[in-house]
Amino acid sequence: MTPPRSSFVASPPGGLRQRPGKAGSAADAWLRLLIAVAFALASAAVWWPAGAHAAATARVKEVASVQGVRSNQLQGLGLVIGLDGTGDQTTQAPFTAQSLTAMLQQMGVTLPPGVPVQSKNIAAVMVTAQLPPFAQPGQAIDVAVASIGNAKSLRGGTLVATPLKGADGRIYALAQGNLIVGGAGAAAGGSKVQINHLSAGRIPEGATVEQAVPTPLHQGETLDLGLNSNDFATARAVARAINEAKGDGTAAAIDGRLVRVRVPTDPDARVGFLADIENLPIGLERRAARIVLNARTGSVVLNDAVTLGACAVAHGSLSVTISATPQVSQPNPLAGGQTTVTEKTDIAITQQGGALVQLPAGAKLADVVKALNALGATPQDLLAILQAIKSAGALNAEIEVI
Repeated sequence: MTPPRSSFVASPPGGLRQRPGKAGSAADAWLRLLIAVAFALASAAVWWPAGAHAAATARVKEVASVQGVRSNQLQGLGLVIGLDGTGDQTTQAPFTAQSLTAMLQQMGVTLPPGVPVQSKNIAAVMVTAQLPPFAQPGQAIDVAVASIGNAKSLRGGTLVATPLKGADGRIYALAQGNLIVGGAGAAAGGSKVQINHLSAGRIPEGATVEQAVPTPLHQGETLDLGLNSNDFATARAVARAINEAKGDGTAAAIDGRLVRVRVPTDPDARVGFLADIENLPIGLERRAARIVLNARTGSVVLNDAVTLGACAVAHGSLSVTISATPQVSQPNPLAGGQTTVTEKTDIAITQQGGALVQLPAGAKLADVVKALNALGATPQDLLAILQAIKSAGALNAEIEVI
């Protein structure tokens, strides 16, 4: 075969350029085709919804924790002193006077019998704290203080030494210190101005740990990881990630909430082992569709798995107005009757009609939100609308009312 010929033509400014033959044209065509395909793939990588069906990733520490390693609640009854006349009215809160009398007796001060204690500068309070796991004696923890009497304000008060007990009745911490109250208020001439809450406050690092709570961290050859939510797929993913990192047979999913792990017996090696597995990445499957409704505040929260089927909704409002007008009934002066005041009651019922709105099917959270916004309903109305759509079978989600 004779190779394709190439001719040379003059090109400005007087040079020579090669005119491609048939082979050169075919090569250019293939090159242009490859460039077009590469550009199309690159464009698809930009607009294609990456991760639309991919599982989310998280670490083991974000979905599970070691069972038995938890905080403990502490509480105690104490007294706040140094209040500027805003304490308890002891006649209406007798437990405040009893607590003050008991505290004075511990200090060697005995009040004469029958002498009433009238002090507006003290207040009985409940002191609570969270004892974190592995807390050792001498460490400081935060405490919260709240009035249990009729004190007007705890601002400027000081908590006297208060023992904090656990559920077993043992003392685990001792609290004392000056309160930090975030609110402020003033009253004069029957008027009152108040900002935030004045009958509760906090004492940062206001309690000292007296004894530690034992944990099962160093007991036995296995430890149980408790999942934050009941999900079999998550339990399987946690066990699989641990086995891939530490060897087969190290972890086993017992149920949808528990993963049992074989750990070293040496305390230092056990801590290092747990530090390794808690940072292992795992793939999470798509979570269950759920809608949380707060009936007290009207809050509506939807997660990203909620989908909506095609449906039609008509929503109106019904209002009932009751008004009472006082009227004076005065008898004839010669009748001998009495003047009485009566009330004339008017009841009006108003119903505002709502047009039938068709909601299209939505496979993504943004579509569901757009469809619900088209109704123009308030959050309180959405509580009833979502439940009705769920009953009609057009809402793919579990509704939880809190």
